[in-house]
Order: sequence, then C-alpha cells, then structure tokens
Amino acid sequence: MLRNVAVLALDGAHAFELGVFCEVFGIDRSQDALPGYDFALVSATGDSVPTRHGFEVRAQHGPERLAAADLVCVPAYDLTVRQPPFLVEQLRAAADRGAQVVSICTGAFLLGEAGLLDGRRCTTHWRYADELARRHPLARVESDVLYVDEGRVITGAGTAAGVDTCLHLVRREHGSAVANAVARRMVAPPHRDGGQRQYRERPLPQGRTGSLAPVLAWIEANLDRELTVPAMAHRAHLSPRTFARRFRQETGTTPLQWLTGQRVLAAQHHLESTGDPVAAIAHRTGFGTVDNLRHHFARRLGTTPQAYRRTFAAPPDGTP
Repeated sequence: MLRNVAVLALDGAHAFELGVFCEVFGIDRSQDALPGYDFALVSATGDSVPTRHGFEVRAQHGPERLAAADLVCVPAYDLTVRQPPFLVEQLRAAADRGAQVVSICTGAFLLGEAGLLDGRRCTTHWRYADELARRHPLARVESDVLYVDEGRVITGAGTAAGVDTCLHLVRREHGSAVANAVARRMVAPPHRDGGQRQYRERPLPQGRTGSLAPVLAWIEANLDRELTVPAMAHRAHLSPRTFARRFRQETGTTPLQWLTGQRVLAAQHHLESTGDPVAAIAHRTGFGTVDNLRHHFARRLGTTPQAYRRTFAAPPDGTP
C-alpha cells in the first residue's frame, strides 16, 4: 500500500503536471475518510527550483528523501534543461529497492535516463513520443494511450492525462470508490474514454500540387458517395492498378485507408460543430450506418462518436 509519496520538483518543471501530483497526493482528505499520504516535495538541492513559467517552487527536501518513498512522482519538465546525474541515480535506486515510479508527459524522459523504460511499454505526450523512442530505443513507446501501467512503472501522457494517470493509480491501490471520491473532490471525471488519438492535431488539406491533387479534392467533396478504387481511378483517368500505385507514392497509404481517414476527419468536424444526429453524420460522411461509423471511429481514435462529441462539441450558445 502506498503511504509515503515524493514528488520531484525539477529544474524547468511544468506547473500543471507538478500541481496534479500535489493535488492528488499532497492534500489531506482524511476528513472525507479518504487515504492520506506522507507527502514531500523534493528537488536536487532541497531548495528553490525555477519552473518554465518564470516563477520558482521551493522544495523542503533534497534527493535523499527519495529513499523513504513508496511512490516517486516525476512531472513534466523542459527537455532542454539537463537534470543532475545524481538525481537520476537516486531515481534508479528508489526503483531498484521496489518503490513505485510514475511520470507525466516529458517526465518519462527522466525515467528513460534512469533505465526504467528499457523493455517496458510506456507513453508520453503524443508530440514527444517519437523523440522518446529515439532517445530510448529499448522502450516500447505507445503514443495513442492516456497512460501505461507496467506494474512498478506507470507513465502518463500529456498534461491533463496526468489526472487520469493518478486516478488510475489511486483506483489500483485503494479501489474505485476511493478513486471516484477523489475525482469528485477534484471536479474531474474518474475515467475518460479513448486515448490520445482523439486529441492529435488533424492536418488540413494544403495546396496540393501532386498529379492526383484534383482527384483528392473531388473525393473530399464527395465523401457521401460510394467510392470504390475503380471509381476513383476512373476519375483520375488511370487503371485501378496504376492509380493505387501512384496514390501510395503521393500519400503514403492506400486509397481506401486514406478515404476512411478523410471520412473520420469529416465526422469529427460534424460532431464538433453541429448537433446533427449521429445517423445523419454517418450517412453524410459515407459510412452509411451508425455501426459502421462507430467501428471506424473506435479503430482510428479509440473512442465512440458520442463520447467524442461530449468532449469536443461547442456549447449550444457558443460560450466557452
């Protein structure tokens, strides 16, 4: 059972991610019959550290405090700031003696430096996933999840996914009732559907100049039609085989995979910006049925159309 929690205040720390750990594990909720923790904020020097936001955070403990921790929390930090090697060694030592280690966002990079990601599944913010994989090739980086639980090592994705990560840990250690109560105190959902895929930036068509550019624009304008490869090839005045070959050369994927991606993008747009029924959106985007739309939505984004709309749809009155 986790009782003793140490949170690293790193040079260049991101305040939100640091605050998530402090919120979940650093507040006494015993009056609500919830678990309490022996909480400590730790820095490399046991003194103030600058955050990336222009203010400092004062930590009352140095890295030796990690020796007593059951749980060591590593928040996000500015990757251009090199953390002291002895802090990495202390983190590795804590893990070696059996402490639980959890990171949020770029905090995973410090776990990687300590060798704690080697051979393990892990995650970070989707923007940094490729860089994490490059720096730590033995890590099995997953960019489309909110968190990864590998037993003694848990890694969370970017920013708000830190809340999901911490609530998952609370749920695992204390059960759903406790995690739900903590979530209510934080005015946060105890569990979110889907993963990071639904939050990725969606590239918009930009001034294509390739030989298939007019065909791609036509397809995007006619997603509600039954679009087969022969039909698309006919539009391009090519044989289906030649069309498929050129299509992969220009887009890096097959015609049907690209078409499905465009239909999902269009469905996302309609779910965000309209109140139209999901059945109407399925028809308008060429999926035909709600079941077909739901199937491809889940495969591409890891969530359902209804859950996506609840997360991203603008309020009816347009207020934020």
